[in-house]
Amino acid sequence: MLDDTHGDAFVAFEHVQKSYDGKSLVVKDLNLRIGKGEFLTMLGPSGSGKTTCLMMLAGFETATHGEILLDGRPINQVPPHKRGIGMVFQNYALFPHMTVGENLSFPLEVRGMSKSERETRIKRALDMVQMGAFANRRPAQLSGGQQQRIALARALVFDPKLVLMDEPLGALDKQLREHMQFEIKQLHETLGITVVYVTHDQGEALTMSDRVAVFNDGRIQQLAPPAELYERPENSFVAQFIGENNKLQGTIEELSGDKALVRLGSGELIDATPVNVTQKGQPTLVSIRPERVEFKPEMMPADAHLVDATVRDVIYMGDILRVRLHVAGSDEFVMKIRNTLGQTKLSPGQEIKVGWHPADARALDPV
Repeated sequence: MLDDTHGDAFVAFEHVQKSYDGKSLVVKDLNLRIGKGEFLTMLGPSGSGKTTCLMMLAGFETATHGEILLDGRPINQVPPHKRGIGMVFQNYALFPHMTVGENLSFPLEVRGMSKSERETRIKRALDMVQMGAFANRRPAQLSGGQQQRIALARALVFDPKLVLMDEPLGALDKQLREHMQFEIKQLHETLGITVVYVTHDQGEALTMSDRVAVFNDGRIQQLAPPAELYERPENSFVAQFIGENNKLQGTIEELSGDKALVRLGSGELIDATPVNVTQKGQPTLVSIRPERVEFKPEMMPADAHLVDATVRDVIYMGDILRVRLHVAGSDEFVMKIRNTLGQTKLSPGQEIKVGWHPADARALDPV
């Protein structure tokens, strides 16, 4: 894990702010360190500041305040073409009048490389993305997935130490997008390059990243490895933005160390783990992942508080059953159960009791 020192940071944002109108801040006091060889994803909704941060790192936008460092050197005043950074965009940004080989040759010519060296690098980059036979085709003769592979090869052809990717798979269909996620992650691991990746797709971020920075309102809400982000969200925004999540409004009844007793609005008492609540009587939103909800007594902790639930509908999804329940006044409480032989059948209108391990219920700030 990267610690908070200059020596360990290959990329560093130090108190970076960005305003387009001189009044409102799109990025608010960003402090972020990215390790060499790390795959870091900036994840967040539209307008959260993630793409602006990427554009400042690339040099296409200028920080209003603060400093950006690359390998220990300030780069705020360094023009984009001198930063040695590879870029991959969602719209591919290939030159339509050039062949694939000419598109890859362009960044090498700018750097003054000889023809023989260019040919060697182009062949290697095309082979890297399994497009070696396409050097003489033009972009219009390629599918969307093939064009994205070429855009990736062009970003890698001059051996950059840092590659930035801005929603690179957003235009692809689901199956191809998932395949390309795997290919990009494999290339990252093989080449050992540093990747900063921007997306609003949570699944993409969890699948590909070493760490994920979740952005909202110009700030990082949480920075953590994917499993930690999903299992231990630090606030209500992260809990709601990452994956599917149940939320129950309540009030802290008792608070002791790592245990909280929460009284829900409907009157029930449940156990939870306090995260960013600090005192008795404080309102809270309790976050529980659907796959952590149980209805079989043998699967629940002996000391768990059980809550009455009514089945609203059961949706067959192949490997799982998605059960929508009425719980504590909410009709949108979801339980996911594995589709296994001998699974107890549930049907609309059926009354059951549900529970969960207190560690899987996180008492967070109210929305």
